[in-house]
Amino acid sequence: MGVSIPVLVIIISLHVIAFVLAVGAERRRSTAVVVPDKYDEQTYCLYGTDASTVYGLTAFGLLLISQTVVNGVTRCLCFGRGMMSGGSTTCAVFFFIFSWVSFLGAEACLLAGSARNAYHTKYRASFHIEHLSCTTLRKGVFAAGAALTLLSMMGSILYYWSHSKADTGGWERHNNGGVGMTTSSFAENQQHQKSSGF
Repeated sequence: MGVSIPVLVIIISLHVIAFVLAVGAERRRSTAVVVPDKYDEQTYCLYGTDASTVYGLTAFGLLLISQTVVNGVTRCLCFGRGMMSGGSTTCAVFFFIFSWVSFLGAEACLLAGSARNAYHTKYRASFHIEHLSCTTLRKGVFAAGAALTLLSMMGSILYYWSHSKADTGGWERHNNGGVGMTTSSFAENQQHQKSSGF
């Protein structure tokens, strides 16, 4: 199996878009301010935009699609044809594990960040209480997801490339050899029949 340029383009494109969305999610994290209620003597948490939740979940979905494409093409390393033993196979196994670890880390950061960003504190406090706790997402969760997205992209590309180098294509060679033997036997039979007068 050779390296397919369209597959590489799909993998890179999905990862790059997911990275951009993760960076956007980090920059658009929901913020909260304590404001007084105009109807009574209480304060409450007023939250900003929830754009980060949408960005994070979209990046989560794109990464999932990309990982599905890579493992579908390579048949998840375990279900494809046999591979040659050697350096390429060792690299394929290493980058397979690396891509999965970075992928799961990125997905965990994006999903946890999206869920936490969407959570808004529900209760109010009396106006004279100065330290009302307004729960917000900690800085850096989406940034970690973005960094792991880049690592996942590198791992997926290197895994796909090393897998294509290690793939023996043994069935193709066997079938081609069988066709060659059949053709040769057929030609010999034709010559034998001609020499016999049949």
